[in-house]
Amino acid sequence: MVDAARARKLADRIQRIVAEMLERRIKDPRLGFVTVTDARLTNDLRDATVFYTVFGSDEEKAGTAAALESAKGVIRTEVGRQTGLRHTPSLAFVSDDVQRNAQHIEELLAEARRSDAEVARAATGARHAGDPDPYKVPREDDEDDE
Repeated sequence: MVDAARARKLADRIQRIVAEMLERRIKDPRLGFVTVTDARLTNDLRDATVFYTVFGSDEEKAGTAAALESAKGVIRTEVGRQTGLRHTPSLAFVSDDVQRNAQHIEELLAEARRSDAEVARAATGARHAGDPDPYKVPREDDEDDE
């Protein structure tokens, strides 16, 4: 087992290597506009998961996934060469849904703002129900009895 800090550093290195490979060496026409967003490495350094995003249609995303899968061996070889690890980790490419999640959060926030604006509009000119001072005050009659 390796400590988590070393695994994180190697994962960052793998992320840079993969991004560089996709930018300069992999010339697959199916490869769309890909951004490598993160890489995670298990503590035993056997498996690396590379997260990526693709701008484009669903067809372009599927083509990019296929291109990454077919280039996996070349990329893994380069990762092994540049990291100098005894056992080169196996690579798994996972589409990162950060953009879709961020868009969903933005839509939810916009809906909350609209709802807050409606409540504020309905509250203008409204008065509180009940007495202006809701706290009980002893009556003067009770003081006289003592």
